[in-house]
Amino acid sequence: MTDLTNLTVAGIRDGHRAGDFSAVEVAEAFSANVAGAKALNAFIVETPEHALTAAKAADADRAAGTLKPLSGVPIGMKDLFATKGVQTTAASHMLEGFVPPYESTVSQKLWDAGAGMLGKLNLDQFAMGSSNETSYFGNVISPWRRNDGGPNLKDRAALAPGGSSGGSSSAIAARLCPAATGTDTGGSIRQPAAFVGISGIKPTYGRCSRWGIVAFASSLDQAGPMARDVRDCAIMLEVMAGFDAKDSTSLDLPVPNWEAALSSDLKGKKVGIPKEYRLEGIDPDIDAMWDAGIAMLKDAGAEVVEISLPHTKYALPAYYIIAPAEASSNLARYDGVRYGLRDLPQGAGLQDMYAATRAEGFGPEVKRRIMIGTYVLSAGFYDAYYTQAQKVRTLIARDFEQAFASCDVILAPTAPSAAFGLGEKTADPLSMYLNDVFAVPASLAGLPAMSVPAGLNREGLPIGLQIIGKAFDEQGVLNAGLAIEERAGFTARAEKWW
Repeated sequence: MTDLTNLTVAGIRDGHRAGDFSAVEVAEAFSANVAGAKALNAFIVETPEHALTAAKAADADRAAGTLKPLSGVPIGMKDLFATKGVQTTAASHMLEGFVPPYESTVSQKLWDAGAGMLGKLNLDQFAMGSSNETSYFGNVISPWRRNDGGPNLKDRAALAPGGSSGGSSSAIAARLCPAATGTDTGGSIRQPAAFVGISGIKPTYGRCSRWGIVAFASSLDQAGPMARDVRDCAIMLEVMAGFDAKDSTSLDLPVPNWEAALSSDLKGKKVGIPKEYRLEGIDPDIDAMWDAGIAMLKDAGAEVVEISLPHTKYALPAYYIIAPAEASSNLARYDGVRYGLRDLPQGAGLQDMYAATRAEGFGPEVKRRIMIGTYVLSAGFYDAYYTQAQKVRTLIARDFEQAFASCDVILAPTAPSAAFGLGEKTADPLSMYLNDVFAVPASLAGLPAMSVPAGLNREGLPIGLQIIGKAFDEQGVLNAGLAIEERAGFTARAEKWW
């Protein structure tokens, strides 16, 4: 019998509709994989009963002829989305044990569409990190290994799955779930997708509701899907997107039928190649894969043009002022008074409780960003840092606007390197932050951007390419991604060691 965990979202949906297998069989197969992959630490909470309940409903719906868009499809849920009755922690000690009495808008849409939940996925604490090493519940491990470490895969150096959506990326690559939710503030869907050889799309800011998602940086946070291929991302995004009156930044726009309009024929389209992304000292494998991607899009019929995004070099510093500033404001709510952790030393007063709770509840990276954010928002430095960063953000958005006058989509690397080893960058925060250099500009401009796997580097690790589109043009991004996917023919998967 076919291993059902090798099927994509589309494969599960279509096979279930055709009666090739039951949804219960699918849920049980993936739940068994989840239970057998503790070594990856991808899940904080496992919920096989949720997946099984949804599967039984899907089988009943099939018998009644009332199937839904995701009937029979079990997924992973990043533990940043509030799930009613299921612990939601943001991978922090601060929210350990917090069980929401409500459901996030995005997760509710997925359940309404027939999906089931295999569990809550690990992440960088409060979504702050690029390697999934800041989680209170321990780091996630990538299923991939370098090809140069001796015969025993298990003994080779453990690799980062990317961040902050590292649980999502690792689980999909290891066939623990066919798809998962992610969130992207400055690359947290795209970079982990690139590290493990899967696809992931950050839609236009406002496409997916932020209501019920633990906030990091509210003007940047955006939910999106991660899956094995472009079609699956389109299927998931159609369900996740849509207007929500509970989110003041939600776009009141109809949700297109992205899957039906998928096409890898790019005749008449122009692809922009930003000259500023040719960085000195970049991994030559990344540059080589970028050039290969350019050739793939030409083969799909696109015309390639050079473009300029002159303020690119200021994007990363601007992001690491704006995002921590918003984080310091958003995380002020965790004070031990209303919910979450409360550390109340003997004889302590209110201020002592605040200090003790936050010292105990937040990890080092979260504290670092709160301190940076508080500093740049302070009276003496607000104009010098935060105001200037917002001006730079406007200039970056204007750069994209001008570039898109001469092209339809932009092709760039997703990250400056393939996956790095766990612990390689933890002692140097700046080196870790530099991993976001190609992802941050699109986030600051609120544009849709996607990573698709394009091939392997010399160490046998996946490399992803990024497509950035005009605001609201997820279709253009998905189509260019499909063109690369078809031509790259990426079928590599991590050899099992866990």
